[in-house]
Amino acid sequence: MDITQRCHLLIEDLSVARGERVVFGGVSLRVGSGEIAEVTGPNGVGKSTLLRAIAGFLPLGSGRISWVESEATDTALLAERLHYVGHLDGLKSALTARENLDIGRGLLGRGRLTPLEALGRMELAHVLDLPVGYLSAGQRRRVALARLLITDRPLWLLDEPLTALDRHARALLKAVAADHLASGGLMLAATHEQLGLPGTIQVRLEAR
Repeated sequence: MDITQRCHLLIEDLSVARGERVVFGGVSLRVGSGEIAEVTGPNGVGKSTLLRAIAGFLPLGSGRISWVESEATDTALLAERLHYVGHLDGLKSALTARENLDIGRGLLGRGRLTPLEALGRMELAHVLDLPVGYLSAGQRRRVALARLLITDRPLWLLDEPLTALDRHARALLKAVAADHLASGGLMLAATHEQLGLPGTIQVRLEAR
């Protein structure tokens, strides 16, 4: 899709359970083009679970998740509009950075940036043809985040995006995120540490 097209994610009275235990309930949220919401709270409260439910990896206990695009609700499109990056990097260690990003392009669709250009935004162009198993934890995390840039999906779901990143790498991520929002994208991040982007919507989950 054209990422400049207006869209928003609407969550209404959402709950998710694991077995007999309700992880969280009553979560409502609207995130529109150019907006970021940060989900915070203590360990085990359901921050990652919320993102995984939005991504379609977990069943909903109750409530509704809607995707609205060009003023029309079409929730069936949500899976094609989101890009989920978990707290683990999800990379194949034996493959090069280029090969890992090419897999992402094959699964999620090609965007405007090539793997080399995406890695360049994260200041990792020099590792393009290195197996990611040779990289540090921080470099691997930056390769994982570079996958966001090789597709044009508007909704970024980021689970602990600052994990393993030093101060400079965090600044790179913040700049990339700001550009995404400025182009009409939207973001939902589960995090213990704020990204520090202006106008961030704060969502606090509390232990039940």
